[in-house]
This record gives sequence, structure tokens and C-alpha cells, in this order.
Amino acid sequence: MPTRTMPRLKVLISGGGIAGTALAFWLSKIGHDVTVIEWFPALRTTGLQLDLRGHGIEVMKRMGLEQAFRERIAPEQGLQVVNSSGKRKAFFPANRSGKGLQTFTTDWEIMRGDLCRLMYDHSKDRTKYVFGTSIESFKDKDDGVEVTLKDGRTDRYDLLVGADGIGSRTRRMMLGCGKNDKVDRADGFHPLRGVYIAYFTLPWQVKEGEEYIATIYTAPGRRAIMMRRHKPDKVQVYLICKNDSERLKNAPRGDVKEEKAALAEIYQGAGWRTDEILKGMKDADDFYLEHMGLVKLDSWSRGHVTLLGDAAYCPSASTGMGTTSAIVGAYVLAGEIGRHCKEGVATKEGLATALKAYEEKFRSFVDQVQYGISDDSGAWGSMMPSTAFGISVMNFLMGLVALLRLNVFGQWFLKEGVKWDLPEYKEILGK
Repeated sequence: MPTRTMPRLKVLISGGGIAGTALAFWLSKIGHDVTVIEWFPALRTTGLQLDLRGHGIEVMKRMGLEQAFRERIAPEQGLQVVNSSGKRKAFFPANRSGKGLQTFTTDWEIMRGDLCRLMYDHSKDRTKYVFGTSIESFKDKDDGVEVTLKDGRTDRYDLLVGADGIGSRTRRMMLGCGKNDKVDRADGFHPLRGVYIAYFTLPWQVKEGEEYIATIYTAPGRRAIMMRRHKPDKVQVYLICKNDSERLKNAPRGDVKEEKAALAEIYQGAGWRTDEILKGMKDADDFYLEHMGLVKLDSWSRGHVTLLGDAAYCPSASTGMGTTSAIVGAYVLAGEIGRHCKEGVATKEGLATALKAYEEKFRSFVDQVQYGISDDSGAWGSMMPSTAFGISVMNFLMGLVALLRLNVFGQWFLKEGVKWDLPEYKEILGK
């Protein structure tokens, strides 16, 4: 059989979120045959607020989507810290200077659904999107990967990319862990012990004179509540806790009723606006609970299968770099494919070289973002005190650093300051 040298690759991307649509943007731009499958019956435009930082901002500019992004920007002006009486103890405004590290609120805030829609709209004319199905199984072969979908269809691809999130079934199948929804260390997921975050929105009418400011409140028992307004009639709510609750630990994944009940137990008597929030949570139809953790793998690829975004290297929400890591990772993966899969190079060899280079180039970035994240570091250690006295001290210190205009979030907690050079890929930028 003659060696296959045709440069146009047939690529299947599992996952129609930000990582998957970003990769589809680049690969379809340089002429590859790209299909994206998503288990949800339509483009998922739900989800709360995201941001871009550092290298992610530059990649968005290289995509030519800066203006379109700005047209969809979330209106948040900064973050305030309040006590149980709702009194402001510190305020950290967004960095609008265009210079230096971002603060908690970046100059590049956007709702998840708006970013997904943006990527989809700029790739759909040259990408095949298939909704309402997912991968049932795949077999890695010498000349590609044979994929069978839930709907029974089978096809061969040069490359399969798992961009299906922290609980990636593609990752589990690639590693031989099966295809159930349980995530654990066997499949590269490293949970932060007892650390959970719940996301949902509530109808909450803006008051006259109220600004679009994120508010965070910390209660004794390592419980925190954050609220962010993105619309005049709606707020986002984040319940963040470090708790060894057996009920929450044992709640079946996706059993929203049980997850809400377990959280209501944990937050009972937490103070501030907790009672209103818990009451509203009962009826929230977009509730999602995440056991926070990282994904760490020795290798992101096997044969004709590779992983991208949270499926490969989830850094946890505490780094502030999940979206940026996905956007930059997609750019690097596409760039290496564009560089190595070219006319005159056999597809198998070109892809193997590209996937190796993807990891070699991007591993340093990921390692820096994930460095030091553990059960007891940062927000999960001394920065999330368990007593009322500890919280008072923390609030005082936060007020002091705000007064001194120190960027405590950008410099100490979030992982934007990665020392890494973003590659220049003329193979994909010049098309």
C-alpha cells in the first residue's frame, strides 16, 4: 500500500465547548476536514463568567476576534470583599490600563455561552458540527483511528481530539479506564480534597445606583459565596467550600436535587444573604456542582488520539487560567499540525511529530499554571480561614492591600504570570 502523503487531515473533535471550537477554528482555517461532536442536542450556550489572561489575550488577537470579543464583554467593574453585614472591607477594580497583570476582574470578561457562540460562528461555515451524540468507542490503528458513535455510526479519522472537559470520557478510554462518568486518579484526575464549587444563576433585579461589581463573602467553616452581576435582572452565584461532608461526597454525580440538599446543609446559618441564596437555589435550573481538582497526565497523546483543554490539563478554577490554557493549547496544537503535517510528509509521521511537539512546547506553560495547587494551598489553606476571627483578620489585610493598590490576586493567587514565549506559527497565521 502506498504511503499516504495528502496534507488534508480528517479530524474528529469530541466536545463543542471552548477548547473544541477554538481548535476547529484553526484547523478548518488551514483547510483540514474537521468534525466536532457534542453530546448536548445543540450548542451549549449556558455557563457563567470566564476571562482571558496573558497569552490567551494575544491568541484571541491572532484569531482576529478581538473586536467581536469586546462587543460581547461582561460589564464587571471589579471585586469587593464584604463582611456578614454586607459592609465593604476591600475593593479591587479591574485593570483597564492594558498593561501588567490583570486583577481578579480582567479587561477580558465574557460569559461562557457568548465565547462558545463566538468561536462557533467563526468556524461553522468550514466545520461540520454534529450535536446530540458522543463517542461510544474507538480503535487506534496503524493508518488512523476508527470511531464508533453512540448513534451507531462508524468512521475513520486521522486524528481524534478529546476536548470533552475535566470528566473526559475520551481520556478514560485512551488510558484504558473504561467510559463511565467516574473521575479519579486512575484517569489523571487529582481532586482537591473536600473542595467544591457550585454554579447557578438567580433572578435578582438590579437596584438604582447599583454597580456591576463582583462580591465575595467568607463565612466561618471555610465557606464562601460570590455573586457577579452580568444582567440587570440576573446574578451569577458561586458557592465555594472546603468540607468533608459525607452527604456531598457521596451524592451521585448529576443528582442535582441531592447536591443542592447537601450544600444547603453545609451553608445553613452562614450569614449575609445566604438564606435568600439557598431559597433561590432550590429552583435554579442551571445548577452545576464541581469537585475541584487538576488533571495531570504523563502524556497527552496516544497513537492517533490526543487531548486538549481541561481533558488534558485542567488547572482548577483557583488558577484563573482554565479558559486561557484551553485557548492557547488549541493554538499550539493547530500550529504544530500546520508546521509538521505538510505535502511530502506521510500523515502518520507528520502527526506523530506534531503531537510530540505540541506537548514539548506547551508542557512548560501547563506545569507553571498547575504548580503549587494542592488541598491546602492558597484559597484552600490560610486564605480560607475557618473561624470568625481568622476571617476578620483576612478582611483587614485585604482592605490594607487594596488601600495600597497591590494586585494581590494577579501577583499572588492567580497564575497569569507564566514565563513562556508564545510561538509564532506562520503556517496558520498567514492563511
